[in-house]
Amino acid sequence: PSFVPNIVENHRPFLILSFDYNYAKEKFNLDDEGYVIRSDISRFSKIDIDRPTIASVLSRCTLIRSAIELWGAGPSFDTCVDHARQLSSGFGGKMILDNCMKLSSSWKITIHTLGTKFNRDEQNDMRMKFAFLNLPGKVQMVNPTNEFLLIREVELDAKGTPLVRERDNLSPPLAVFFGRVLGGIRDWRGSGRLEQFSLKKRSYLGPTSMDAELSLIMTNLGLVGNGSFCFDPFVGTGSILLTCGLRGGYCVGTDIDIRILRGRSDDENVLTNFKQYKLNIPDLIRSDNALYHRHYRMDKPIYDAIVTDPPYGIRAGARKSGTKEERVRAIPEDRRYDHIAQTKVYPVSDVMGDLLDVSARTLVMGGRLVYIIPSMRDFDVDKDLPNHECLEIVHICYQPLQIELGRRVVVMQKVKEYDPSMKERYLSSVWVNGPESAEKCANIRERLIEAAKLKPGYEEKAAYRKKRRQQTREEKKKQRTKQA
Repeated sequence: PSFVPNIVENHRPFLILSFDYNYAKEKFNLDDEGYVIRSDISRFSKIDIDRPTIASVLSRCTLIRSAIELWGAGPSFDTCVDHARQLSSGFGGKMILDNCMKLSSSWKITIHTLGTKFNRDEQNDMRMKFAFLNLPGKVQMVNPTNEFLLIREVELDAKGTPLVRERDNLSPPLAVFFGRVLGGIRDWRGSGRLEQFSLKKRSYLGPTSMDAELSLIMTNLGLVGNGSFCFDPFVGTGSILLTCGLRGGYCVGTDIDIRILRGRSDDENVLTNFKQYKLNIPDLIRSDNALYHRHYRMDKPIYDAIVTDPPYGIRAGARKSGTKEERVRAIPEDRRYDHIAQTKVYPVSDVMGDLLDVSARTLVMGGRLVYIIPSMRDFDVDKDLPNHECLEIVHICYQPLQIELGRRVVVMQKVKEYDPSMKERYLSSVWVNGPESAEKCANIRERLIEAAKLKPGYEEKAAYRKKRRQQTREEKKKQRTKQA
């Protein structure tokens, strides 16, 4: 747009991107938006890479609420109207109008104000300022073919709250924007589209199940699409693997704990979650990622994406096959079917070293590894992130959780073929600073507890939480007794 407001310390809930119309027409199919959006808006895998529609692109997005084709912008209503009039009277504007507006189509204009309220008459006066567009077709307030949006922007504080008073309509806006909603839906995050995949809706959960929104973001970063071969070596309850299935991927998951893979019952397990959303059933295998080379063939890369949330010991500690005892006892033949193998502590340094090494071996060239790593404020991404000679860091996305604690989504891409003869060299160079970097991820739980003890009222809060946990255990025990 010709006008972009100069706003200092303003937190805008949208971004303004400017594209030449002919360029957008070349890259996107702007003619079949309505057909695609109404064919299947709930799926996350339908997209034509060569020339996608806006709707198909938005259908894969998780954080984007809407995309608007900007027709006018200005510091006031009048300048915004003049800008829209100038666009519509030109050759490009007439071509856009002819392309999107037909006699058989319907339309409506939505007034979107923030921090202020306008009555119906005032809103209609705003709409009438755009009467010069002479839009063909009928007005339809529910499910129109085209929706136009008039945005009155006001300044927000750091938390996203409007700085103007609710009834202060006389305060001038920071900017006014007018445009057409692309993709057929104004709110792609609404109408239960993401809510249907919420953890609360699933039949099988665990204490470390990843929320649907972050899982979908991770699968996008991993470029998971139709037919992608996806792998999660710490699958747990399958929350990440399920979103890979939503993208159309073929899913394989492993975990060292057979009890998690089996689930609580025939009606509560990883497979029931996939059946709930009518997805292809994944392959689940009980195996140890530390001994991946003993479980599987490694002579040929097979995975397009490895998407996982490794165990760091905050909610669940990492385990690997083994025992503290010097002498290993043989398992009787009649006990092998339901035997649960012994495990021992799996250091975080080895967890990440093995994960990167397995990824470098088994990813196809250009394949991606996406994982989450928790970190405190003293974490240095240049020195403390694990690395591998065959993998290149593509993205690092940080999410603050507390003042001291956050987590990073790390995306790595395979750029070099793996040489098995150099395995020891690869593993020795995973951590730049050696054990010091690994310890920053390994002892987060203890460090959080130590930081919490320094805060006033810690002892009282800890005693209350202990009492509540005891009450919860007693209530569950009573329920089990009644059921028995």
